[in-house]
Amino acid sequence: MTSEVIIDAGQKEISIALLEDKKLVEYQKEPREASFSVGNIYLAKVKKLMPGLNACFVDVGYEREAFLHYLDLGNQFNSYTKYLKQVQSDRKRLYPINKATHQPDLKKDGSVQTTLTVGQELLVQIVKEPISTKGPRLTCELSFAGRYLVLIPFNDKVSVSSKIKSSAERARLKQLIRSITPKNFGVIVRTVAEGKRVAELDAEMKVLLTRWNDTITKVQKATQLPQMAFEETGRAVAMIRDLFNPTYESIHVNDEEICTAIKNYVSLIAPEKAGIVKFFDGKIPIFDAFDVTKQLKSGFGKTVNYKHGAYMIIEHTEAMHVVDVNSGIRTKKENGQEQNALETNLGAADELARQLRLRDMGGIIVVDFIDMNLAEDRQMLYERMCENMKKDRARHNILPLSKFGLMQITRQRVRPAVDINVEEDCPTCFGSGKIKSSFLFTDQLERKIDNMVNKIGIKKFYLHVHPYVAAYINQGFISMKRQWQMKYGFGVHVIPSQKLGFLQYEFYDMNRQFIDMQEENDQH
Repeated sequence: MTSEVIIDAGQKEISIALLEDKKLVEYQKEPREASFSVGNIYLAKVKKLMPGLNACFVDVGYEREAFLHYLDLGNQFNSYTKYLKQVQSDRKRLYPINKATHQPDLKKDGSVQTTLTVGQELLVQIVKEPISTKGPRLTCELSFAGRYLVLIPFNDKVSVSSKIKSSAERARLKQLIRSITPKNFGVIVRTVAEGKRVAELDAEMKVLLTRWNDTITKVQKATQLPQMAFEETGRAVAMIRDLFNPTYESIHVNDEEICTAIKNYVSLIAPEKAGIVKFFDGKIPIFDAFDVTKQLKSGFGKTVNYKHGAYMIIEHTEAMHVVDVNSGIRTKKENGQEQNALETNLGAADELARQLRLRDMGGIIVVDFIDMNLAEDRQMLYERMCENMKKDRARHNILPLSKFGLMQITRQRVRPAVDINVEEDCPTCFGSGKIKSSFLFTDQLERKIDNMVNKIGIKKFYLHVHPYVAAYINQGFISMKRQWQMKYGFGVHVIPSQKLGFLQYEFYDMNRQFIDMQEENDQH
């Protein structure tokens, strides 16, 4: 299996697609200005105590206050609190963490009312992004994640991933990490550290320690609260960090700055693979070039079609996701309904595992498969689902089919599920149901070009239109595009874009910055 990552960095948001054997399996998009990402650390104040929940609300600058449960304060909360006071007491000279003394562990059966006070300053880290009507979820157990290691201040344990099975390798890693870990720090050794040399692990340890030092220095100098003390690596680099594996053939990026950041990171963790990071400067949109747009439009939505006419209905509620499997127009097998149901269900298990990753669906997922009478068929379906989900990085749990034929899956949820609405208001009539004659559309485009060149003064630009419209504009010996170029200059470029509706258009300057030339009354 080969994997490649496609990163589309737009003006307002960054979209990342992971392809396995050219098939889209993971997709994430995030606004550029989004600041409440998992992993961010804030110095913030306790806003309100909730004794009934044994929790408190903390102001981290989000519109809804963040939630912090007593159990998420962590065993080392007392040590953190004392060290935070020592750091804040001297704004000029940083109190070193190796001189900090360990305080007694926090009682597990304690109360938030006796531990915290309103207005108290805390160092907190986001573990769950705001979802639906809920604010971010916080923890006081800080961690700094790298590719091979996770550094945990005020912890004295070295833990090795349970997925590393070799006892000799576990012992080697434990001994090695203990020898390079500074005082008052703990470390979790990740699965990908298996077989790595001390130089690679030591280099990452130094990077993570630098992040801690930068964080605590910001805390020391903070004057206004809430204050972001550490910002998790950009979404693109963070995803590469978690996903990166030797099977990657290429990472394509259409933004030079992000491309350089990713190349630097890959050079750090796998120098021999730095060459796979490539800057994409093609004229057509990057997602169109790698067939991502088409897969996005067909992969999302309420109804998902898969093999031989079968399909799934995916519904999302506040509490859970519900999936219904249907055989559709699938032809029945000669050997009966049972075999037909089995094959439809196995195909659904393959597609559902992809959909869970693709949409990043979390929480409780209930799947209504087609009823099967044979116990061995039900077991085969369960095993197939478990096998398919092995590729999923999110923690999950799958239960065998219940007597009602339902499969229950729980999947870790740290950010909202990706929801791409493939059924939208018509972009050319804005939901009114009336548009100008399609035949006059090119006249409208020419007026926009004339306005762009002669009034605004932008001589060179890209006009993105639907592929059918682009083909019409480019057809003929002296095409419409050639006529425009003769009239307005050779800076006029027409680019087909699959994401646009039939009578939709977008203008971009030579730096790929969007130019808003569209007005609603143009379409009526």
